[in-house]
Amino acid sequence: MNAALGMFCFFVGVTLVITWWASARTTTSKGFYAAHREIGGVQNGWAVAGDYMSAASFLGITGLIAFYGFDGFMYSVGFLVAYLTVLFLVAEPLRNVGKYTMADLISFRLHGKGVRAIAAISTLVVALFYMIAQMVGAGSLVDLLLPAASYTTAIVVVGALMIVYVMFGGMLATTWVQIIKAVLLLAGAIAISIMVLAHYGFSLPQLFGAAANVAGPAGPTNLLHSGLLYEGGHGALNLLSLGLALVLGTAGLPHILMRFYTVPSAKAARTSVAWAMVLIGVFYLTTMFMGLGAATLVGKADIGTHVRDAAAIAYISKQPAAEQPALNVQLKTKHYVVPSENNNMAAPLLANFLGGSYFMAFIAAVAFATILAVVAGLTISASSAFAHDIWWNLVRGGKGDEREQLRVARATAAAVGIVAIVLSIGLRTLNVAFLVGLAFAVAASANVPVIVLSLSWRRFNKTGAICGMLAGLVSSLGIIAISPAIMGVDPPLSATHHFIQMAPLFPLDNPGLLSIPLGFLGAILGTLLSRDPQAEADFDQLLVRANTGMGAEV
Repeated sequence: MNAALGMFCFFVGVTLVITWWASARTTTSKGFYAAHREIGGVQNGWAVAGDYMSAASFLGITGLIAFYGFDGFMYSVGFLVAYLTVLFLVAEPLRNVGKYTMADLISFRLHGKGVRAIAAISTLVVALFYMIAQMVGAGSLVDLLLPAASYTTAIVVVGALMIVYVMFGGMLATTWVQIIKAVLLLAGAIAISIMVLAHYGFSLPQLFGAAANVAGPAGPTNLLHSGLLYEGGHGALNLLSLGLALVLGTAGLPHILMRFYTVPSAKAARTSVAWAMVLIGVFYLTTMFMGLGAATLVGKADIGTHVRDAAAIAYISKQPAAEQPALNVQLKTKHYVVPSENNNMAAPLLANFLGGSYFMAFIAAVAFATILAVVAGLTISASSAFAHDIWWNLVRGGKGDEREQLRVARATAAAVGIVAIVLSIGLRTLNVAFLVGLAFAVAASANVPVIVLSLSWRRFNKTGAICGMLAGLVSSLGIIAISPAIMGVDPPLSATHHFIQMAPLFPLDNPGLLSIPLGFLGAILGTLLSRDPQAEADFDQLLVRANTGMGAEV
């Protein structure tokens, strides 16, 4: 689609100009990591919103609501409520105590290389999970709109662009890319919502009435009823596990926490969160209209997954020879559709229904901008975790040349980008909202217990921090590996793919219900089994710094 390609190229061109402008101002580590702490509260609020409203929100949640209605909307509720946790627990203390990364906060009174090393590793793991979700969405998006471009090509292009943004523009370029993306995304989401309401005469009862009787292969579906996704014996536990991960996980996401280091004061940090909550709240309200609109106007059958992968090819090869040519034609022309929530193109297809191909191209370009902005933020958080925490503080002991730290940060950005590209190609079959839910679970399990206990418990020490982070990180990753996310048996031509073909050992889709308590338990037990008089003595200094900002980095 020429219009979509043109809009993609226009946005990329604008962001590259911003990167060129920012590159001249990114010559120090403070400029690279924190944009010289010169971002205002309102600006940072828009940037936080741009960093948070990801492909999982715009693409994945819209698809989940289109298929599961009320249950899919729980993702939106969880993402929004999560910012209350950020506001009340971490935004101001983080800005006052830290310097560039989450590990700075934890290491303020919990001295030792082990604490900072594990915090950095946790940051890298969470950033990669989240980054893969965005890039999977990018591949699916480009695959839908530009059939000539392969999924792999789309992933490589997104990965290359995010590396360029971070390597040359640092946090300043990333911030302005996120602000522009937030403006475009909100404008696009509000426009679609208004058009959906207009189709139903601006009558919510008419919209909800249509959502209560959506045609499907098994008969009409009522999207207003709960239990379509979280049903059966583990339905309530699945919902509880997801809710815990979303509400607590935001306070442990490294790319969100890093944004509070870019503002000049604690007051600006609070302003950032207040603005972000308003903007994010408006956006997540629109996901309801977009999801229900996609289900009722476009229809589930037409927002399903177009099966073209190796499983489909293998299936066709086993069919009678006389039937194979027709099946291959269907495969090549993307006519063979399997309805599935794993397809995340509900929003662009709804835009096409409501406003035609040019509006669809605009919405697709907005989604593409969304992905680029978020992966840039994730890349810089991963880059800072290695360059600042591991290389500068652990390997070099805080001594070394400023230019050396910048070189390491930029090289890390390139390495992280390459790893994300490879993993995204391998995990292309998973729903992006689901992948982000797993990232939130890892962040909530490994990072949040240590952040909360560092700020609130005098006895807490480095042994407890190490045990807590390891317990949360290992348990969340281990449970994911034995959960339905990885294990299961695929039916022929299934739109999903499980990497281990056997029954799951852990029944819940999200590990949060078990791994988050294990993270807290590990931190508490590790603390009770050891004493650290220095950490206890430094607790008062931490409290003063966290609540007043006295001595904070400027």
